[in-house]
Amino acid sequence: MSSQELVTLNVGGKIFTTRFSTIKQFPASRLARMLDGRDQEFKMVGGQIFVDRNGVLFSFILDFLRTQQLLLPTDFSDYLRLQREALFYELDPLVHLLNQEHLLQPRPALVEVYFLSRNTQAFFKVFSSCSKTIEMLTGRITVFIEQPSAPTWTNNFSPPQRTLPPLPPQRPSYHDLVFQCGSDSTTDNQTGVRYVSIKPDNRKLANGTNVLGLLIDTLLTEGFHLVSTRTISEDKTECYSFEGIKRPEALSMNKAVKPEATIMPEQSQKKK
Repeated sequence: MSSQELVTLNVGGKIFTTRFSTIKQFPASRLARMLDGRDQEFKMVGGQIFVDRNGVLFSFILDFLRTQQLLLPTDFSDYLRLQREALFYELDPLVHLLNQEHLLQPRPALVEVYFLSRNTQAFFKVFSSCSKTIEMLTGRITVFIEQPSAPTWTNNFSPPQRTLPPLPPQRPSYHDLVFQCGSDSTTDNQTGVRYVSIKPDNRKLANGTNVLGLLIDTLLTEGFHLVSTRTISEDKTECYSFEGIKRPEALSMNKAVKPEATIMPEQSQKKK
């Protein structure tokens, strides 16, 4: 790559090197105009273009120029200051995205685990306000079913078991999943067993209390924290409520606003 294709900027003491084409993403912006040296806000010092602005915030602006998406850290709070910088550089598409501040801020993600134990069986339902949490758990939870095989003439009074193909938990909707574990009597009074495994733990567990503990540990590892527990009096279902942080997704300029049209000099002359 030729050095002529690169440009180095010193923004408030922080050094950035990028392509000319990246700076020119939006031809109407001051960043694009600074390359010709006509804007006095930008000075050439030692082969670098010096900009007397906030260098930390410029890193987010440069990331936006490279990807045309805006994705900020979870703990980011300087929306007004970043918008002020976007206005200074005359990046209208970025200003438009920052106006959607409510979409950029992290929001709490709620998870509720319902646990019901009946004799030798345990039933689970997990609800989450964030469908991605349900997708994560669905990919980790596997149900293994062992059923008695056909009786054979042997001296062994315990019928042999056959393991059915593993199954993911059921998904009644995007926001919840259900599964069960424990012993299950068949019509022939023979007992089958449902085991549950939760990755990365390799154990197959049939005891509902053990599965509940592993499920809670999984949510805690994923950054959720337990906020309350209660018992639903109707059938003595236990409910565990968790809260976590839902990370905001990247806002794409292409979905939010139309890219600026580049007006060629010939076109502008015809309009006149």
